[in-house]
Amino acid sequence: MTIRNVRDHGQRFRPRMACLKKVESVMLEMQDPKTGVKSQPQRLVITTIPHAITGEDIVAWLTNCYSIEAEEAWALGTMLVAFGYIYPLQDHKRLVIKPDASLYRFQTPYFWPAQQWPVEDTDYAIYLAKRNIRKKGILALYEQVQYNSLHKWMNYKWDFIVMQAKEQYRAGKERKKPDRVVFDCQERAYWVVHRPPPGTVSAMDYGLERMVDPNTEEKQTSDFFRRIMIFTQQSIMRPRVKSSVSIGALVKYSVTYNKHDPFLAPCLPSNPWVTDDVTYWFLNMANVGIPTKMRVERWTFSFGELLSDPRGRDDFRLFLKKEFSGENLAFWEACEDLKWGTAATMNDKAQQVYKTFLTRGAPRWINIDGKTMEVTVKGLKHPHRYVLDAAQTHIFMLMKKDSFGRYLKSPVFKDTQKRAICPDQHMFSVPQLEANARKRRPSISPIIVRQLEQEERARMATSGPVDITQYSPALCQNVLPPPGQAAAFSLSTWSSPAKPRPGALPIFSRSRWTSLQSVVSTPVDSEDEVERRRH
Repeated sequence: MTIRNVRDHGQRFRPRMACLKKVESVMLEMQDPKTGVKSQPQRLVITTIPHAITGEDIVAWLTNCYSIEAEEAWALGTMLVAFGYIYPLQDHKRLVIKPDASLYRFQTPYFWPAQQWPVEDTDYAIYLAKRNIRKKGILALYEQVQYNSLHKWMNYKWDFIVMQAKEQYRAGKERKKPDRVVFDCQERAYWVVHRPPPGTVSAMDYGLERMVDPNTEEKQTSDFFRRIMIFTQQSIMRPRVKSSVSIGALVKYSVTYNKHDPFLAPCLPSNPWVTDDVTYWFLNMANVGIPTKMRVERWTFSFGELLSDPRGRDDFRLFLKKEFSGENLAFWEACEDLKWGTAATMNDKAQQVYKTFLTRGAPRWINIDGKTMEVTVKGLKHPHRYVLDAAQTHIFMLMKKDSFGRYLKSPVFKDTQKRAICPDQHMFSVPQLEANARKRRPSISPIIVRQLEQEERARMATSGPVDITQYSPALCQNVLPPPGQAAAFSLSTWSSPAKPRPGALPIFSRSRWTSLQSVVSTPVDSEDEVERRRH
């Protein structure tokens, strides 16, 4: 029995097979005797290695063949090494291309990833046992850990593994020294790719296993043709436009977003996919304090672009608060939360949205037409994720046609546009690029990112102004306190200095709200108690 690794890198059910086929076509062009990379025997210490190539020749060939910059050619060469199509003859632990006189060789097609050979733990155990014999027990730390773990799990057939390792070691000593060095480098590169050291990013890690092979051709059964007929009927029913109109819209979109696509235009301060510099990610975080000029410019393209950016949505929320219409954006965000939230809290969220925004006398009531309200209230009897779509679309169009145009002309947007930064371009040398590649680590999990955003949003909510309507709607409707409490007071004494629009609700700072609570919660003494204290 073979104990298969949970994270199988065998390339069986992988959607990236088409990508690997394209990489293999590049490798065939590189190995062309006439137009490919020139290989020649190279001396490694005291051994002459046949058909060796240098890193600078690989980078130069990629630059000339595909008319790309040297940095991009270096990144493409590093990807070829990371996938195992080219292996180093000197520095085996670092699967990168060095644009210097470092020696490399093309990997045998037998070991190419598209061959879909399952990476068995038994083969890896034989390889480690053979290295243990050759190195006389001196292995790398991670290899020693793997060796001990495999010895523990495969104790029942360890004698067979050691016997195979000894036979392979004996057969290797009978080869010529150049062939023996080449084969050792070839095998070591294969296992570094498929069993990478801890902390390194594996190019062969494709995520979870697929239960269905997407590369196989489906059998032409009756169900197959039935699904084709349904798809064709749905395609015929879709609305059609002229090709000239669609092509014109595509050209307009491409021209608008050309400078904002990191793959089509250079991004500042540097392209993180090429230089491994994470400054670009930090400058474009979701809730960054000061955005970049390119990011602010993208908000002006469309209202949907503004709402899709968390930083732009915060800026738009500030503008709506100054216009005393922040309930529109709050309702839109509540609908998005209901749409993309968990199913367990769906009913509670729908009722909370109805009580906060839609019911008669709601604390943050929104203005929608009667027909939309009727459809929404009828759907709330059996709530689902999209029950508020009609009301959300109405509020979205209201903000798009009315508030969005005023926002682009407002001092809030102009101040943000003025404070936006334009980072300088970072120029990295080859040693710096290699240092960045060594520091490369997997990105943070999206779950952790969302948790950090929620904590930051909660922290900002506790430090900002408090909307009294969310705590005590009765106070805003000038309802007197219950008997036994303080007498009625004037809301104008506690309201914010800005003059509100008619019918708007006052906004209280947290300190004023605390003082207000202390006044309201203080009981009034009765007449007998006052008379007793007087005497």
